Amino acid sequence: MGAITAKAVIQQNKLFKHLPDSTIDKLTVISQRKSFPKNKVIFLQGDEGDAFYGVISGQVRISAATEDGQEIHLNLLESGDSFGEIAILDGQPRTAGATAVRPTDVIVIERRAFLNLLETEPQLPILLLMLFCKNFRWTSEQVEDAAFLDVPKRLAKRLLDLSRRHGTQTDKGIELSISQHELATYLSISRQIVNHHLQEWHGHRWVDLSRGKILVNNTEALSRFVTTGELD
Repeated sequence: MGAITAKAVIQQNKLFKHLPDSTIDKLTVISQRKSFPKNKVIFLQGDEGDAFYGVISGQVRISAATEDGQEIHLNLLESGDSFGEIAILDGQPRTAGATAVRPTDVIVIERRAFLNLLETEPQLPILLLMLFCKNFRWTSEQVEDAAFLDVPKRLAKRLLDLSRRHGTQTDKGIELSISQHELATYLSISRQIVNHHLQEWHGHRWVDLSRGKILVNNTEALSRFVTTGELD
């Protein structure tokens, strides 16, 4: 990756874009670019935390495995998002794995070089703390949803969140490239339960369903449902 392209990529990253040019220049020097084909593992849960990543293009799924071997999808990241920040600081094994959902390019900053830069760039630790806080708030919200929302409300809320962050606007609604199985894995419920509620919402014309895709037709109705639990 050429220096100018690397700098442009880092400037577009949500974590780094507000840094001064001098700091971005230093990040550019220590960054590398890597490409991963669809379904390629970037790193596994338990791997050494030896690098920090920023998504250039494509999509990355963050997932973890339970003690009984069940996989749980935690998050979906796209261009401008960062991941791998916990292990790069404490040097402990990865708490989750990362996989390219589709062909994906990332910037990679190795742990040793990044830690050296932290000592001379005081704004970087502050940004990392902000990222930790953001991720902690997101995780706390997922825990609260699991504790206080019933399954259909959690499903509706996750559909709205995915639509906002990863959906493609069409003349018929917001299209999500996600299967019912993947959606079930994000919520730790069965595909049959997901299909039951989606079919019910399809009957109300809130969503349309096709293989590997969900079209959200009525975000307002789904938002009301999250609050009231009532079908129109």
